[in-house]
Amino acid sequence: MEIKVPELAESITEGTVASWLKQPGDHVEKGEAIVELETDKVNIEVPSDEAGTLTEVMAAEGDTVRVGETIAVISAGGEAPKPAAAEPVQETPKETPKAEEKAEQPVAAAATESTSVADRPIASPAARKLAREKGIDLAQVATQDPLGRIRVQDVATFEVAPREQAKPAPTKKPATPAPAPAAAPGKPEERIKMSRRRKTIANRLVEVQQTAAMLTTFNEIDMSAVMALRKRRQEKFVKENEVKLGFMSFFTKAAVAALKKMPYLNAEIQGDEIVLKKFYDIGIAVSAPDGLVVPVVRDADKKNFAEIEKDIIQLAVKARDNKLGLSDLTGGTFTITNGGTFGSLMSTPILNGPQVAILGMHAINLRPVAIDAERMENRPMMYVALSYDHRIVDGKEAVTFLKHIKDLLEDPESLIFEA
Repeated sequence: MEIKVPELAESITEGTVASWLKQPGDHVEKGEAIVELETDKVNIEVPSDEAGTLTEVMAAEGDTVRVGETIAVISAGGEAPKPAAAEPVQETPKETPKAEEKAEQPVAAAATESTSVADRPIASPAARKLAREKGIDLAQVATQDPLGRIRVQDVATFEVAPREQAKPAPTKKPATPAPAPAAAPGKPEERIKMSRRRKTIANRLVEVQQTAAMLTTFNEIDMSAVMALRKRRQEKFVKENEVKLGFMSFFTKAAVAALKKMPYLNAEIQGDEIVLKKFYDIGIAVSAPDGLVVPVVRDADKKNFAEIEKDIIQLAVKARDNKLGLSDLTGGTFTITNGGTFGSLMSTPILNGPQVAILGMHAINLRPVAIDAERMENRPMMYVALSYDHRIVDGKEAVTFLKHIKDLLEDPESLIFEA
């Protein structure tokens, strides 16, 4: 049975082999995942539709594979055919030793191309491809696989020895890599290949800055009232809802109320048209192992504080465990990011395209605040930032939006009536 790359999403046609969860020779149960694929948005585990033995993998970790491409083969019945195929190789010399001697010569001369299937070393297609590219004779490659199969890792490590031996002979070619260490002589460094998701994030951030007229406005919020309300209500809230009352639910409810008053911030541009969204799916930026992701709290306008807090916790756990699905990440209309979690005092958030606005929260710090002309008090203050696309959002709308959020959070009871 062939294992093929499944349909990933409407806009995703390829992925990267993140890791093989099973190796050739391993038994696989029906429905058991055998490989993890990394896409631009999420990681997807590909299961086997039948029980059997994984006999061959056709792509190495890090390879790019397309939807519908065969990446592995599973034999039904549980026994791998590979070990059995090795027996005829031992029996053939007894009857036709001369024929085998002739067949061995082209193996050394032309790698593995002109040999018969039975005489060829057992290796994955990816390993054979790499051997051809490097000019390596697979018959000389040693492997630690108990069944004698040659893997990509074996070929990759084998090429080190020949290069070390050939290096002193040619005196001209080794001079070409010299400029690399010259940049930082004697200084340690490490090169890490960017993951598919990190490259996607980078490309999108650059694209947004190149295509949107992004501008940011700032304000500050006195968080005294919110903190006092949380202190009074926390114990009862936890007892009734089994979840803590955090700051994100206040900001989510305030953002929804402000978006209702300023609908152009809950929109996107499609060609020469402005699409105003009449629903409020709020993206909450979350730090994940492979980079920042923005899962979406659906219909935030229809949910209470407890429901929003539970959704955010659930999405954060899925992000940490790399279990977010495409449905968790698509379709947001507005985004909130909280740099204050990491101690950020002030920043300029970048738009999460195709959205046209994003709200940035920051750390809460005690700062002296003028109460009136004669009094000063230390208050827990937070700087907030609103980045927006100036193509459809005017400065007046952006400033008014942020001011409305400030007013709601400094009088949090008003959220009950507004949102």
